[in-house]
Parts: sequence; structure tokens; C-alpha cells
Amino acid sequence: MNENLFAPFITPTILGITTLPIIMLFPCLLLTSPKRWLPNRIQTLQVWLIRLITKQMLMIHNKQGRSWALMLMSLILFIASTNLLGLLPYSFTPTTQLSMNIGMAIPLWLATVLMGFRNKPKVSLAHFLPQGTPTPLVPMLVIIETISLFIQPLALAVRLTANITAGHLLIHLIGSATLALSSISMTMSIITFTILFLLTILELAVAMIQAYVFTLLVSLYLHDNS
Repeated sequence: MNENLFAPFITPTILGITTLPIIMLFPCLLLTSPKRWLPNRIQTLQVWLIRLITKQMLMIHNKQGRSWALMLMSLILFIASTNLLGLLPYSFTPTTQLSMNIGMAIPLWLATVLMGFRNKPKVSLAHFLPQGTPTPLVPMLVIIETISLFIQPLALAVRLTANITAGHLLIHLIGSATLALSSISMTMSIITFTILFLLTILELAVAMIQAYVFTLLVSLYLHDNS
């Protein structure tokens, strides 16, 4: 097969206009709002999951940090629904684009850092120099801590991009191998199809775990600066 392995990660366009904003808004349709006095099972499951995640996320935060509850829940729901949507056939996963993930990570990280410098500047500045550092090592440690601070949003974006992209590439490769082996050896084709099925289940878990990890790290940055 001469198909480019990275073809599924190219942003789809219509008449030269990107359809990424429409794709990003589509997961909102999956989260239905209750219109009856008694919600159905899907809505009950949604409410239970949101309450469980909210309680776990905000357990370590003070009153100021808990004001970010709506932002954190919107973030995890958006990333999780987008990741799951990308597992459907002939679909596109926006979270495989590093530019999009950086666009989410930098504003959230910068907001937490600016809030820390505004509300408790002494504590925020103290992070650049651990207590008890020998005097000759002070300049080096300040540089290292500064670099580590600015690497945080890049690490957030790269982690999400790498995990989602790697999973999609594996599914694409094993799916191609299953199709190719179907005309050669049915036994090997069944084995690879079983591996593909198990990998798809794993990717469903990875899609939700990566959304949780991304939001949890943002929550930890918020905790350090609130």
C-alpha cells in the first residue's frame, strides 16, 4: 500500500477552508442536556461521572482554586469526547495536532502562573530557588528552574499529541496488516484482527486517560499557584 501513514492526521478542508472548528464543536452534540424531570440512563451516567471527577479534581484546591471547576470540567469533557470521536472510521482527531494542543496548554499554564505571581509572588519566586541551595549553585538552579517552568506547557501538549498519534498509527498499521493477510493466511488474519480489537479497546481507555492526565496536570499547576 502506497498510502501515507500520516494522511489521517492532515487537517481536512472543504474548498480550501479548514473544517477543524466544525469538528471541534461536534463533540458538544454528544453531551445532551436534560429536557425531562427524570433523566435517562445516559444523562444519569454523565452527571455521575462529572460529579466524581469534579470531586476528585477539586479535593486539593482552596476556595480560589475551586473557582476553576467549570474550566477544568469543560476541558476534560472536550478532550475526552474529541479523542473518542477520532476513533470512529473516516474521522479526524484534532488532538493529534500539536498546534492545537499547544494552543490549549499555553493559555491555561500562563493563567495559573500569572495568578500565582499576582496572589502570592514570594511563594512563586521561591520555586525558582529551593531552600538550602549552596551559593555557587544559585545561578545554575535558577536557570534550570526557569527552563523547567517554560517547558511545562510544551510537555502537556507533546504528551497528549504523542499518545494519541501513536495509538492511531498502531491501529492503522495493524488494520492494514489484517487486510493484507486476509488474502494470504486466514489464520494470521484472525490473529491480527484480534490484536486490532484489543488495541482498539486499549485506545478507548487511552483516550479518556489522556484527557484526565492533561486536566490533572493543569489542576496541579493551579494548585501550586493558588
